[in-house]
Amino acid sequence: MSLVLPALLQQIDKVVSLPSVSSANKNLDMSNKPVIDYLANTFEDIGFSCEVIACDSENTKLNLIATLGTGPGGLVLAGHTDTVPFDEELWSVDPFQLTEKDGKIFGLGITDMKGFFPIVMEAIKKVINHEFKEPLIILATADEESSMLGAKTLAELGKPKARSALIGEPTGMRPVKAHKGIMMDSIRLVGQSGHSSDPTLGKNALDVMHEVIAELLTYRQQLKDKYTSDLFAIPYPTLNLGAIHGGDNPNRICGYCNLEFDVRLTPGMNIDTVRADIQERVKRVTEPLGIHFEMGEIFSGVPAFFAEENSAMLKAAEELTNHSGITVQFGTEGPFLQELGMDTIVMGPGNIDQAHQPNEYMSMDMINPSIDVLTKLITKHCL
Repeated sequence: MSLVLPALLQQIDKVVSLPSVSSANKNLDMSNKPVIDYLANTFEDIGFSCEVIACDSENTKLNLIATLGTGPGGLVLAGHTDTVPFDEELWSVDPFQLTEKDGKIFGLGITDMKGFFPIVMEAIKKVINHEFKEPLIILATADEESSMLGAKTLAELGKPKARSALIGEPTGMRPVKAHKGIMMDSIRLVGQSGHSSDPTLGKNALDVMHEVIAELLTYRQQLKDKYTSDLFAIPYPTLNLGAIHGGDNPNRICGYCNLEFDVRLTPGMNIDTVRADIQERVKRVTEPLGIHFEMGEIFSGVPAFFAEENSAMLKAAEELTNHSGITVQFGTEGPFLQELGMDTIVMGPGNIDQAHQPNEYMSMDMINPSIDVLTKLITKHCL
């Protein structure tokens, strides 16, 4: 194993030590400001100009755009600064302190994906004294793990702009050319409760939800028949019925029922269209029966991602890593950077198998090869 510089490990330790959990649960949700402030100061120290962008009215969720060089073109190296919540009692080490053991470094977010930023910094140091013909942009975002608020804010603002972009999610430094999209919604039916001895006294929301589910299963099969992509191990869209809750007692007509589901979309599908299709189908079932329904967005969604045809960025990454482009099951901010007109791929150190679980770690033997590949990408696109 090649030597990893102590200064780099100290930087990784620093970003890990700054809690930045994002969660739909307000009791767990945190600001990412300490991480953004640290990264901004660090990049400013080596000559980057930094812009911090608030994503919410309270200025607790922030993005950072750090730029070295000017002009059109260039390269964006992007990552998110938040982590998922954690179960401290299941960790054998301190989640907020880098622990080195058995050729691995442990800590919350060390792989997914705060550790990416110090590794990028190390790559930059190798070329910082060269003239940059095109800009290098470091992008650090908020709330990727919960709402994609950071990436959505950037898409609305229309920045940053560059020719190419790499999102450093943990892929084992294998370039990712595609992933499915995802959306999560809920359906709430409101009927009329009453004594169960006389069904005519009420409108049973659970009975009607049974019909709604049948309609959703029909729609699921139609999606499967219409959309296929051989890129994926599961080559068709999926619609999963994940949770159902209704009523309060066996001897009462069920007055309400809630259903939660997700849809995994293949390239070519549109989230808004799927959502509208489902709403129309629920309306078709409930309206004749006099049942009120409400649809809610649990997670508004991430579109499916597919690298540009003849992507120069993908080709460069494949050549540098000796790995062909792969597909993954998890979603990323890739579609939002594509929306800004950038040739985008996903590739970074660490392995997704270690993410979102106790004792998250990165193998140290992955660090120096990752620095080498990132240095070559910066050289190719900016020098």
